[in-house]
Amino acid sequence: MKNEKLSTDEYNALAEVAQGIKGKPSACVGRNSKRLSGIKFISFARDGRISVTEKGKEALFLRRCVLALRTLADTPGAAIDADVAALLGKKSHIAATEGGFAITPKGLESLADIEAQGT
Repeated sequence: MKNEKLSTDEYNALAEVAQGIKGKPSACVGRNSKRLSGIKFISFARDGRISVTEKGKEALFLRRCVLALRTLADTPGAAIDADVAALLGKKSHIAATEGGFAITPKGLESLADIEAQGT
């Protein structure tokens, strides 16, 4: 993934495209569409519709996983999405507790690595 780190604004544009655009795209999408298209996270149909590619969907899901780890590091037992919990649990990054989920030492280590990379 060479030079595919996204800014918050780019993630917001990608998420907006993923939700579906009715009518004219927002300024956020307009600002970021060239780069997102260049790194193959979104695609343009011949009729002008914008859609998220599989690569873009994967990036959004991984961001949700990182945000869930950050949330659980700050607030053990916080609610996280079921699909995110399933992956993080399978990878032993979180563990089920009575109140929900808690981040494991492996999860804390991974989160530290992510933070060190500046993601």
